[in-house]
Formats: sequence, structure tokens, C-alpha cells
Amino acid sequence: MPLPALSGPQYLREGLKMVLSPGLRLFVLLPLTINLILFVGLIYFAGHQFSLWVDHLMPTLPSWLSFLTYIIWPIFVVLVAFMVFFTFTMLANIIAAPFNGFLSEKVEVVARGKDDFPPFRWSELIEMIPRTLAREGRKLAYFAPRALALFILSFIPVLNIIAAPLWLLFGIWMMAIQYIDYPADNHKMSWQDMLAWLRQKRWQSLGFGGIVYVALLIPGVNLLMMPAAVAGATLFWVRERG
Repeated sequence: MPLPALSGPQYLREGLKMVLSPGLRLFVLLPLTINLILFVGLIYFAGHQFSLWVDHLMPTLPSWLSFLTYIIWPIFVVLVAFMVFFTFTMLANIIAAPFNGFLSEKVEVVARGKDDFPPFRWSELIEMIPRTLAREGRKLAYFAPRALALFILSFIPVLNIIAAPLWLLFGIWMMAIQYIDYPADNHKMSWQDMLAWLRQKRWQSLGFGGIVYVALLIPGVNLLMMPAAVAGATLFWVRERG
């Protein structure tokens, strides 16, 4: 693995330290509370439906291949976990988008060496809502057809065995897009230009997306990791763009 991919954990670690600092806590507490309510509700619902979803996705094997069930079943458990994770992440990021864009702006001020925060104004946050929600819609338009293709693949016998690793790789890439898009959008970089820049920084992007993906899979921890990922992505933006 190229060395640049190893920078991801450092960005996330520094981002976590930043969002815990007194000057930035204000921009973290409200979306954190909203996401906590969403997280508890989704986990409650998924807990009642999880085994049913796994049974529906599992391929039907002939009796002489029944021994493969013990190998394939864990793969489909992971697949369902990925789907639940994506659903929560997508909803949480849509709700928190204006707060995340605002948080990214403040993190960049600190990262560039200017720690003189202007007074917080709700009007400034409200003005960001239309722009950030439109950008979230663009992410959803990018995500949905690819996720649908993977979802369909999950039902095709034999081929559905590769669905889980493809979901994992796609999920890592989406994590890089999701969070690095906040500082890119703040600088009015177009969607296509942002994707092109991430492809130029492919290994760094996958390294950052991978560590964020792992952190967000940990129940409870993922709530604090979301703002940390925004801060880490902003540091990624500032340093990788030079």
C-alpha cells in the first residue's frame, strides 16, 4: 500500500482533537444530539428486522451444497450491516449537512492559523441550508444508482458472493466523497472538479475514507466520529491542496 494512504488515521485523530476543543464544541453539540436520536431509532428498528433481511438475501443452495451455508451466512450478515450503516450515515449527513458545512469553515480558520472566531450567528447557519442540502442531493444522485446496482447484484446467485467486498470498497470511496466535499463546497469547487481532485489523490482519499468507515461502524463511537470526520476532511483539504 502506498505510503500516502497511511495519512488517513492522522487526519481523523487531529480532527477529533479539534472538535473537542472549546471553540468548536458549539458547532458539534446540536447535530450530535439529532444524530443520537436518529441512531437509537434506526438501531431499534434494525434489531427487529436484521435476521429477516439476512434470510431474504441469502441464496437458496441445493442440499449437496448446504455445507456452504456456514461460509456464506457471515458474508450476508456483513452485507446487511453495510446496508444499515449506509442508511444511517446517509440520513444523518442530510440532517447535519448545514452544521457540517459550518463546522468545516471554522476548522479551516483554525487550520490556517487564525483562531479568532467571529460571534456565532444563526442567520449565517440558516443561509447555508439551501446550498448544503442541494449538495447532499448531488451526493445522493451519485450514490443511488451505484448502490442500486450493488443491491441487485446481491440477489444474483453466485455473483452475489462478491457483493459484500464491493460494498466495502464503494463505502470507503463514498466516505471520502461525503466528508471531503464539505470544504470543497465551501470553496465553491464544482462536483466534477471535486471528484477529479479526489481521483488524483486516490490513495490518500481511500486511506482517509477507510479509517472513517471503520470508525463509523462502531456503535456509539460513530456519533462523535461524524464531526471528527468533517474536521479531519477539512485538514485533508488544507494540507493536500497546499
